[in-house]
Amino acid sequence: MRAPVVWSLSLLLMLASLALTQGQTGISAQALGQANLRAGDNINSALIGEITAGTAYPVLGRSQFYPWLLLGSPGTTRPIGWVYETLVAVSGNLDRVPVSHLKLDNAPATATATSITYPSPSAPPDANPSLDASPRPSPARFGVSGEVIGEVNIRYGPGIDYPRVGVAPAGQVFDITGYHTQFPWVRIYFESVPNKQAWIARDLLRIRGDLFRSPAISQTRLNLPPLSPTPPAISSGGEQVPLSTGFRILADHLWNLVLESGFDPQTSRFGALFVMDLGSGEAFSFGDDIAFSGTSINKIAILTALYTQLEAPPSIALATDIANTMICSENVATNRLLSILGGGNSYYGAEAVSGFYEGLGWSRSFITAPFTTIGTPEPPPGPISLPKTSADQLKANPDLSNQLTVSETGALLGSIYRCAYREDGPLVQTFGNRLEPRECRQILHVMSNNTVDALLKAGVPASTRVAHKHGWIADTHGNAALFFTPGGDYVIAMMLYQPGWLNFQESLPLIAEISRHVYNYFNPEAPQPEIRDGYIPEAGSCDYNGDPLVIDIMQPVWND
Repeated sequence: MRAPVVWSLSLLLMLASLALTQGQTGISAQALGQANLRAGDNINSALIGEITAGTAYPVLGRSQFYPWLLLGSPGTTRPIGWVYETLVAVSGNLDRVPVSHLKLDNAPATATATSITYPSPSAPPDANPSLDASPRPSPARFGVSGEVIGEVNIRYGPGIDYPRVGVAPAGQVFDITGYHTQFPWVRIYFESVPNKQAWIARDLLRIRGDLFRSPAISQTRLNLPPLSPTPPAISSGGEQVPLSTGFRILADHLWNLVLESGFDPQTSRFGALFVMDLGSGEAFSFGDDIAFSGTSINKIAILTALYTQLEAPPSIALATDIANTMICSENVATNRLLSILGGGNSYYGAEAVSGFYEGLGWSRSFITAPFTTIGTPEPPPGPISLPKTSADQLKANPDLSNQLTVSETGALLGSIYRCAYREDGPLVQTFGNRLEPRECRQILHVMSNNTVDALLKAGVPASTRVAHKHGWIADTHGNAALFFTPGGDYVIAMMLYQPGWLNFQESLPLIAEISRHVYNYFNPEAPQPEIRDGYIPEAGSCDYNGDPLVIDIMQPVWND
């Protein structure tokens, strides 16, 4: 079995870590008297040693969020433990020190030093003060409040360098418990953090009351209370396969790329991501609890459900509709497929697709009505029920009749792959001989002819076979794809949302960059150096009447 390899930015981090263990940062630290060394970057980590003044220890790493430094042995530069930053004198610029997440075992560290007298630190060695030294404020204590003017970040400290602890929408009101004398930030009462204190930039609030009746805070270095852990990657897509270390590192890296690009679930602009290794069965998802508009991506389910009902290869007319549905995203052709599924009624066909999802055990994706077309719409046969699912059906303003989640879409692609090439998996288990492997291969063959070269496809070499379905509306852009690469086959499903209007200049490069990083993870010996420009064919230029692909779809045997 192929061993997971971490690539690209993760590889750079590994190289930085190697340099770190070799003591090449050039930064050192000496104890201000005596300081404890711990196994991790917090006071709850095991005590594994101590250092005393007089010896300079190489600084190998620093905590991403807390004022803790990872020290190495002066002789071997072997990591010996974490020290609280204020208990040491640092020589050099800590900005040059890489962030480290290293956790040491509980073995005592051998860190000895000759004794030199230094002033004792004012705080005990294991001090871990809260955000500031003042007593914890109670809400409304000072009669001052602030109304949020626009969506704002709430942070642990008075500056954008402090970690964010939440996001507030316009109109929300907070009790103000203090103001900073040097920075234009105010402290608020905030229930979601351990010490109930957080900060918002003053200019982003409409202040009510006399701000200067609240306490003045002048500290310029504020230490943090413990942060809540980042939600881990979620194993998804059928069997629950534990994530390998390399795949989990990939998950964290990809999600950081999404967050750094400004698509953050804590804000009104966000994304969701699913990735599955088709070799190992490992899968992770972020934003899986959010329902997105199904756009044209839900046509993957329409086509697969259709094949479960076909008793013979498609006719030339049906094969043409299949190509125009999956490649041109032509809604008239799509509704004809739904009509076949519904015994002559496209609404019943939509219900059949929802039933197809339910049969596979997936309850968050559905279609309850045909797609919008020009002309007089077909009247529904009766009242249309709008399913209520366990996903958040408000956050991304999803279409009431057409919704999906990234994990169910990605898992469907993975199931088609297993049906096509392994003759097993959820589709085979659920539908048996109603869905033949050659039909699953034809589904992937049609999707591999998709002429949209942007989105996920732009992140891999142009020669790569990619079976994918695109979909976008004004506020939602997405792509779901199955990749056939030399280093392994895999699935990506990704959705991005921004209220009102999402700019392609922001969505396309990010989706392609995510794809590039996944490709390089699977193909580290021949990585893709950068995303391609890609292209999207002009609207109205797509029509598969008389195309050779239609003949392919009509074949009773298909081995691609």
